[in-house]
Amino acid sequence: MTATHAPSYYSATATEVPDRPELNGHVQTDVCVVGGGYTGLNAALTLAQKGYRVVLLEAQKIGWGASGRNGGQLHSGQRREQEWLESKLGLGRAKALWKLAEDAKHHVKSLIRDHDIACDWQDGLIHAMHKKRYVAEERASIDHMQQVYGYEALTPLDRQQLSDAIGTDTYYGGSRDGEAGHLHPLNFALGIARAAEQAGANLHENSAVIKIEQGKQSTVKTATASVTADAVVLAGNGYMQGLNATMDSCVMPINNFIATTAPLSEDQAHSLIPGNEAVSDSRFVIYYWRLTADRRLLFGGGETYSRTFPGDIAAFVRPHILKTYPQLNNLSIEHAWGGTLAVTSNRMPFLQRQTSSIYTAAGFSGHGVAIATMAGHCIAEAIAGDQEKFDLFATVPTVRFPGGVLLRAPILALAMTWFAIRDRL
Repeated sequence: MTATHAPSYYSATATEVPDRPELNGHVQTDVCVVGGGYTGLNAALTLAQKGYRVVLLEAQKIGWGASGRNGGQLHSGQRREQEWLESKLGLGRAKALWKLAEDAKHHVKSLIRDHDIACDWQDGLIHAMHKKRYVAEERASIDHMQQVYGYEALTPLDRQQLSDAIGTDTYYGGSRDGEAGHLHPLNFALGIARAAEQAGANLHENSAVIKIEQGKQSTVKTATASVTADAVVLAGNGYMQGLNATMDSCVMPINNFIATTAPLSEDQAHSLIPGNEAVSDSRFVIYYWRLTADRRLLFGGGETYSRTFPGDIAAFVRPHILKTYPQLNNLSIEHAWGGTLAVTSNRMPFLQRQTSSIYTAAGFSGHGVAIATMAGHCIAEAIAGDQEKFDLFATVPTVRFPGGVLLRAPILALAMTWFAIRDRL
């Protein structure tokens, strides 16, 4: 059976969704990539550009997972703030990770430009503080980023400036990042896929990996095929359970949910976000939203930690929208969907070279547009002999989730429930 994209606003507005063949038989190649999201696709693109033979295996459709269903926000920096990185790793490594994140942001923009990817790129991202006491912390962080890192694209917003910028008075202040922004995530993934194929990579859909036999060369097996390769890249993020025990212990899949309204009038859209920036807030279980190219409000809010989605996703997300924009009470929701991403215990990505031939990358913790894309590039460079950027990611300590595979989800659910309560206090 041919796979299809999960119903979403993105799949309904995707510009190019070709069917790619299932792999059959045995193939010998240089690199086998498992997973057709940002990490896997960009690894395949970079490797193919370097002359490697690449076979990519995707269980569903290219961009089917989080890469094709996320909020479409491109943030600056790592998932954790620079002050946290400085306290854990020292100023030198924190600065190196900031530079790597800046490289990731610029890399995304260069992919869009160099490969003519039509993904509705828009500059600008606003961070909104949902508690008054966070405003001073945000201002201190902006000063720190300007003084220590020389990052001048951040500007503070007081409560009135923020209200004018995002059309709601429920927040107390925040900041604007002029070099961050937002895009259509599925079209971005599909554009990288097109570029990878043009460079010579072979991409296969409907090709779920069921087993990996490791050795000096590794063999990756599906129900209908096997691929023997000098190197294997495991890039399935939240959909890799059971394929790699180390990844299972360090990376936790969680579900997140997004809805889009019916199209707004120009006046309505301008009243919400006149500058057309993306917005995210300071909650631990964050709200994030933006306007789409056809003037819909796209809003993400709420998470679950089981394998099942709510029966009515629109009803699940609607209260979060109305908490922010009560004036939208009468607008209909036309698209609502969920997806699985992956988090780590410290919210930093999990990159590891497990053997001489197995590379893993996962756990981007909601920061994947830039970092997951860059992770694929870093792995490709490492396979080609340049380990510097990969090693910088890989040396960030990752703590295993307590409770093992069976108990980690309920333990995380308890912890996240506490954080959600703290958000409301």
